[in-house]
Amino acid sequence: MRLTGLLVFAALAWHRGLSPRARLATAWDAGWYTRIAAHGYGRTLFWPDGAVQSDLAFFPLYPALIRAVTVVLPVTGGTAGLLLSWTAAAAAAWGIYLIGERLYGRPVATLLVLLWGLLPHAVVLTMAYTEPVMTALAAWSLWAVLERRWLWAGSLALLAGLARPNAVAVAAAVLVAAGHALWRGEGRSWRPWAGALLAPVGWCGYVLWVGMREGDLFGGYFAVQAGWTSRFDFGAGTLRFLKRLASAPYDLGFPMAALITAAMVLLFVLFALDRPALPLLVYTGVLVVIAVGGAGFFESKPRFLLPAFPLLAPVALALTRARPRAAVAVTAALAGLSFCYGAYLLTLATMAL
Repeated sequence: MRLTGLLVFAALAWHRGLSPRARLATAWDAGWYTRIAAHGYGRTLFWPDGAVQSDLAFFPLYPALIRAVTVVLPVTGGTAGLLLSWTAAAAAAWGIYLIGERLYGRPVATLLVLLWGLLPHAVVLTMAYTEPVMTALAAWSLWAVLERRWLWAGSLALLAGLARPNAVAVAAAVLVAAGHALWRGEGRSWRPWAGALLAPVGWCGYVLWVGMREGDLFGGYFAVQAGWTSRFDFGAGTLRFLKRLASAPYDLGFPMAALITAAMVLLFVLFALDRPALPLLVYTGVLVVIAVGGAGFFESKPRFLLPAFPLLAPVALALTRARPRAAVAVTAALAGLSFCYGAYLLTLATMAL
């Protein structure tokens, strides 16, 4: 499905005289990651509206992997980023399938992967972005938690915490699951303790490193994010933007972002009502809270929720119970939306993804 979406995007890009590879490898945040990989941290942009965009806002794992690939292979940073993203997307699909199979069975697991690849903004999975890497690490960390492999769970959560800011959700899931296991009597083993200790090290380590570099140990990183107009305000910024969206014309990507985010919130409610496994509930809950409660870059909220694959479980379960024709029709409609909207985002849209 993602390959088909890639071909649709490439056809539209060629039609408009654009390079598909350049759009996938260098557009928006991808350019920041490849620059960090090549030159390290230290770039800051100052804009007339007062925004101060420092590359310290970008976590280090993905640029480090890009640099490693360019050392081993004779490719540019953009190509290395694409190879990493495509590989990570495949690893994420495998991890998502294993979780779905363990909890719901093979048919639901297959549909869970399919639906994740057909989200309207799933074109990000083929870009030089960090969401595929984070999702892969999160999926395998959560699978390790379900299998009670605490060292693997903590180690993968540590790596996820070095990939993206909202990967703190993975650490939270491991911490809560380990605490629950200890409360239920697994305290005789040192492994849940070790997993819980490892899980937040990556995220906390980078946030504190930026704080030390900025001269404010606990607030430096959040000041950097504020320079990008990104801050957590418990949803006040989201509500203000929705009011503006209702009274003024915006690019298609903005109302689509509102619809997709609202749909994901609704799916979270349905998912929670189904009494899911505790680590999955915590993981998705933290991702939703961060996306809805954060201000700035409203158009990027669907991308922030792309790693929240467990939220698609209610839809996957419904499709397995539906008549085959209805399931095929829904899947075809989702595919058409995903392919067309993904092509639009990378060839026609003017807002950041």
